[in-house]
Amino acid sequence: MAELDITSPLLSSPSSYQPQTVLTVHDDQDSEPSNLQSSLPTTILHQNHNHGRTHNENGHHSSPNPYEFLRSGGFSVPASTTADPFRNETPFISGIYEVIKIVLCLPIALARLVLFGASLVVGYMATKVALAGWRDKQNPMPKWRCRLMWVTRVCARFILFSFGYHWIRRKGKPAPREIAPVVVSNHVSYIEPIFYFYELFPTIVASESHDSIPFVGTIIRAMQVIYVNRFSPTSRKNAVNEIKRRASCNVFPRVLLFPEGTTTNGKALISFQLGAFIAGHPIQPIIVRYPHVHFDQSWGFISLPKLMFRMFTQFHNFMEVEYLPLIMPSDHQKQNAVRFAERTGRAMASALNVVQTSHSYGDLMLLMKAAQLQQEKPWIYMVEMARIESLYHISSLEAVDFLDKFLSMNPDPSSYLDQLMF
Repeated sequence: MAELDITSPLLSSPSSYQPQTVLTVHDDQDSEPSNLQSSLPTTILHQNHNHGRTHNENGHHSSPNPYEFLRSGGFSVPASTTADPFRNETPFISGIYEVIKIVLCLPIALARLVLFGASLVVGYMATKVALAGWRDKQNPMPKWRCRLMWVTRVCARFILFSFGYHWIRRKGKPAPREIAPVVVSNHVSYIEPIFYFYELFPTIVASESHDSIPFVGTIIRAMQVIYVNRFSPTSRKNAVNEIKRRASCNVFPRVLLFPEGTTTNGKALISFQLGAFIAGHPIQPIIVRYPHVHFDQSWGFISLPKLMFRMFTQFHNFMEVEYLPLIMPSDHQKQNAVRFAERTGRAMASALNVVQTSHSYGDLMLLMKAAQLQQEKPWIYMVEMARIESLYHISSLEAVDFLDKFLSMNPDPSSYLDQLMF
C-alpha cells in the first residue's frame, strides 16, 4: 500500500501553498495510488464556485464535506419547515389504551352528556330571566341582574366538570379591575371562554357569528359582548373605540380579549391583533396550559363534535391557568400599540415556553381552503400571513383567492408547478 502526502484543506496555507500537515492514508481497496493532492484544489474551487452548498436527493441542503479526502460521509441540513400552530397532535383514536379507556368511559360519557345538557338549559333560562326587559345595552348591567347571572356562572362550572375538568390548577390571582381593566389570554380551546365566564364574568370581544349560536349567543349577550367583523375595517375601528370606552370606566366589567384571534394548539404563540393594546391601559396577561399524554385538547384543525366526544371519554382532563404580573405600558408604548403587543407577547411566550410566529387567522383560512380542495398536505400552504400582510399588503381574503387559482392548476403533491403546467 502506497503512502500519500495530502494537504489538509482545513488548515490555511502560506502564499507558496506548501503543505503544513502531512497525513498518511492507508487504503486497502486501491491497488494504485491516486493523485488526491492534485485534485483537492480543483474540488474545493468547484464547491466555492457553487456557493458552498448543494442539494441532495431528498431536497436537503448539503454543505461541502471537508473530510471527503478521508472518505468520510458528508452531512446535510434538512430543509426548513413551517411550524403548524393549528395541528391537533391526536386527531385520531390510536393505541389499545385509548380504545379500552373510551369503552370504559362510555357510560360515564352518557352521564356527562346529561349533566352538560341540563347545565346548558338551566344557564340559558337563568340568562333569559336576567336579560328580560333590559334595553339599555350601552350602560353596565344592573347589579341585581348580575347576581342572577351567578346561576349561569355556576352552570358554567358544571359544564367544565362534565368535560372532565374536575379541578383546575391556578397560579397567581387576577388583579383588581381598577388596576387591570384589560386582560388577554392565549386561546387553545373553547374551554377558556367557559372558564373565564365562570371565573371573571368579563366583557369579551367576539366575532359577530357567535351571536347566532343557539344558547351560547344569548349567554354571551349577558356579558355585554363587543362584536367585531374581522374583515371590516369599520367594524374593527368601532370595536377598538368601544374597548377604550369600557376599559376607561370602572363600572363596566373588565375586558377580556384573545389577541391571537383564533385557537391554536398551544405549541406556539401566533401574531397578536392590536385591539387590546391601542387603548394603552395596563394589561394582565393570563396563560392557559392543557398538560396531556394521550389526548391533545386543543381545538386546532379538528371538528368540534369529535373534540367534545374525546373530552367526554377521558377519566380527567388537566387544565392550568396562570395569572401573570401586570404589564404597565411605557409612555412610548401608549403611543405605539405594536411595541406594547410585542412586549406582552414576549412575556406570555416566555411563561408558556413556546416560540412566537407570524401566523394569523389568515393561515387557518389557507389551511381550511387547501383541505376543502382535498390537498394531500394542506399545512404546507401556510405562509405566516401576518408577515405577508405587513410586507406585501396582501389581505387574507386575497391570499385565499390566490391559493384557489393556484390549486386550480393542479400542482403536484409537493405543491410545485413546472413551467409547462404554469
